[in-house]
Amino acid sequence: MPMHLDSIDRAILRTLQREAKIQNIELADRVGLSPSPCLRRVRLLEEAGVIEGYSARVSAQKVGYDLTFFARVWVTGPHEDTIAAFIDAVSKLPEVVEIHMMAGDYDFLLKIVAADLDAYRRFRVERLGRIPCIRDIKSDIPMQNVKQSWELPL
Repeated sequence: MPMHLDSIDRAILRTLQREAKIQNIELADRVGLSPSPCLRRVRLLEEAGVIEGYSARVSAQKVGYDLTFFARVWVTGPHEDTIAAFIDAVSKLPEVVEIHMMAGDYDFLLKIVAADLDAYRRFRVERLGRIPCIRDIKSDIPMQNVKQSWELPL
C-alpha cells in the first residue's frame, strides 16, 4: 500500500530526484522547513522505503557503452523453476541493466548496453544465448533515445 505523502514530502522527493546531493539546509529552505524537521522527514521516507537509495547517473557513452539494445526473450515454459533460473542467470550479466517480466507475447524484456554492434553480437551468442531455459531471443536496436527519466511525477 502506498505511503501517504503530504505536499512537503512530495516537494522533498521532487527535489531529491533532481538533486540527490543537495545539502539538508538547502533542501529545508526550498521546501519551507527548518533543517531538523526536514532531515527527520527525509529519514522517515528512507526508513519507509519510499527513498530506496542514492546513486550517480553515469553516462553510458562516456564509459564506453555507445549502444543500447532491447532483447525480447521467450523462456522454455511458464514454470516457476524456469523463471527463477532465467532471472538468476540474467541478473548476473552486468551488461543487462534492466529486466522486466512481461505479460503478452514474450516473457521478458531486457535492456542491454554494449560498446558496439559486434560486442552485442558476442554477448548475445556467447553469454545470453547459452542460458539453457531460453527458447528464443529477438533483438531490437533503438535508433534514438528521445526521453529517459528517473523522476516520478510527484
